[in-house]
Amino acid sequence: MSILASSRRLSRKLMRQFFHFTFLLQRPMTLGVRAVVLDPQNRVFLVRHGYVPGWHFPGGGVDTGESCLAAMARELAEEGNIEVTGPAQLHGLHFNREASRRDHVAVYVVREFKVGDNRPADWEIQESGFFPVDALPEGVTRGTRERLAEILVGIPPAPEW
Repeated sequence: MSILASSRRLSRKLMRQFFHFTFLLQRPMTLGVRAVVLDPQNRVFLVRHGYVPGWHFPGGGVDTGESCLAAMARELAEEGNIEVTGPAQLHGLHFNREASRRDHVAVYVVREFKVGDNRPADWEIQESGFFPVDALPEGVTRGTRERLAEILVGIPPAPEW
């Protein structure tokens, strides 16, 4: 390989890294995941956080270098002591304007799983549990209700949370 070709390759690589870095500074985006865990008794697993009101699907942010699927499995283990044992289905990717102008949430449906011991309440997760989909606890958030309705009825996911 010629010196000129090597120089061009290095130049392209540096330019690509520069553009990725400037996009990060100019267009920071957050990406989160939520898991809709449904059991055979037609119950859904929900959590109530200590830092935000309402009942939600378990989930959280995707860490640098982590896939959405891995983040979803990690968050389920952390927030509910639930292990995904089969394929999780991607329901949709939603723009979450309420969180920020750049927040997106990937929603997965989990039907194959194992539940470990009950997770003790703490500052992050104050309560959690499985609830019949036709008797959800008071305070379930609008976005949680809408995603659950989409999944149960089989309508296409809304573009926004």
